[in-house]
Amino acid sequence: MHGEVAIRINSSNVLYHSVQKFSSSRNLHKNVRIKIHRTIILPVVLCGCETWSLSLRDEQRLRVFENRVLRNTFGPKRDDVTGEWRKLHNEEFRDIYSSPDFIGR
Repeated sequence: MHGEVAIRINSSNVLYHSVQKFSSSRNLHKNVRIKIHRTIILPVVLCGCETWSLSLRDEQRLRVFENRVLRNTFGPKRDDVTGEWRKLHNEEFRDIYSSPDFIGR
């Protein structure tokens, strides 16, 4: 399974970089960027996942991939208190993205 998960992550990474111009564009509404993620990137990484028996390492690799894609898609956020730009935390992705973790814990 390690090889299959690695192949899926690499394929999705290539796909993500080909649509990154659109998925991280601030000119597109957040909902459109979410739809790009759900309809283009997720099906490639999750193709055949029904038969996977994932180890903790594989689950972690999939989570890291998803968080990296979402972090690049939504970009930084201005802190209300300090006014400085900062990266979004993983919990904030879940609030913005409003979708369950695709690992399915």
